Amino acid sequence: MDPQTTTGEETAELMEQILYEVKRVVVGQDRFLERVMVAMLAQGHLLVEGVPGLAKTLTIKTLADTIRGNFKRIQFTPDLVPADLVGTRIYNQKTGDFGTSLGPVFTNLLLADEINRARRPRCKAPCSR
Repeated sequence: MDPQTTTGEETAELMEQILYEVKRVVVGQDRFLERVMVAMLAQGHLLVEGVPGLAKTLTIKTLADTIRGNFKRIQFTPDLVPADLVGTRIYNQKTGDFGTSLGPVFTNLLLADEINRARRPRCKAPCSR
């Protein structure tokens, strides 16, 4: 469907079908699934916090499979650098050319896991932390 020509009813029906398919895999997370769908409709971001085992990763992966989109996951660690997220240029010795290696942010659905473990940027003086 072309997003420019779909009606509200068509969108609602499509979202219902997507929700139905995801609920076949992810059981007992109805409120979370509804919030994920709202974030998708708003073309926005969603911050999900919760203990391990609440099917956060499974939900996003299943949603990506359902909409035939791409899914990537980033595990945040203190040694993560921007090039790990957006990608970099790589030199190919055989051809003598540079090739672009795109990072995981170039995807339809991205799960940034454990953002709290990422290194904080250093403050430039004066720092109010």
